[in-house]
Amino acid sequence: MNFRMNRRRRLYEGKAKVLFEGPEPGTLVQYFKDDATAFNNQKKGTITGKGVLNNRISEYLMTKLGEIGVPTHFMRRLNMREQLIRKVEIIPIEVVVRNIVAGSLAKRLGIEEGTVLPRSIVEFYYKKDELGDPMVSDEHITAFGWASPHELEEIMSLALRINDYLSGLFLGIGLKLIDFKLEFGRLWDNDEMRIVLADEISPDGCRLWDVRTNEKMDKDRFRQDLGKVEEAYQEVAKRLGILPEGIIPQEIRPEASEKDE
Repeated sequence: MNFRMNRRRRLYEGKAKVLFEGPEPGTLVQYFKDDATAFNNQKKGTITGKGVLNNRISEYLMTKLGEIGVPTHFMRRLNMREQLIRKVEIIPIEVVVRNIVAGSLAKRLGIEEGTVLPRSIVEFYYKKDELGDPMVSDEHITAFGWASPHELEEIMSLALRINDYLSGLFLGIGLKLIDFKLEFGRLWDNDEMRIVLADEISPDGCRLWDVRTNEKMDKDRFRQDLGKVEEAYQEVAKRLGILPEGIIPQEIRPEASEKDE
């Protein structure tokens, strides 16, 4: 961590990111770590350069979504590992959009991984690490006041719109968007509130498979000990055009390949 970052007040540290006080009111600095976790923090490791790549990938995708009118907390990237974001009140719900069966859905319903779903499915999970982020219904969300019916409707609409756009974007670079996780927050502007996309969008929270080979290009390589985790993240960035072919920035150049696998 650089000296400039250490001078800021640390507000929150999660599994993959640190939030610091921003340079002006209503802003935060989001720092991307190389730490990797899986299975509700039971498996831990490091993916060399992950923070640098996720910062770039999330910047790119958030910017693209902003261009089509999806409101986000993203303002601008500051450096290799940090970005400036708007301070929002996070809604304690993880929104998972699924297009193809994988992960917990395959286990829960006994459906073969890779089965194309008849339509995109949106699931909700209560953000509570100590409970293992349990799956909840819209009834739970509205009954416990985590979000109002109107907010939930807006979240559903945004999630499906984001899915449509990202599915096309990834398909254009030879990747299938299997499923992905989103978080939303309330952004207050004077007395007005709007729902905006928050957190990040990166291979940490998206399942991405190669269109031709079905090779996994995301954090499942870490979860399932498939190896070449750094290379998969680099490949996604390269296909998005934000990591030129054959060029790996010095900070993310692996010193010992797969040392954590």
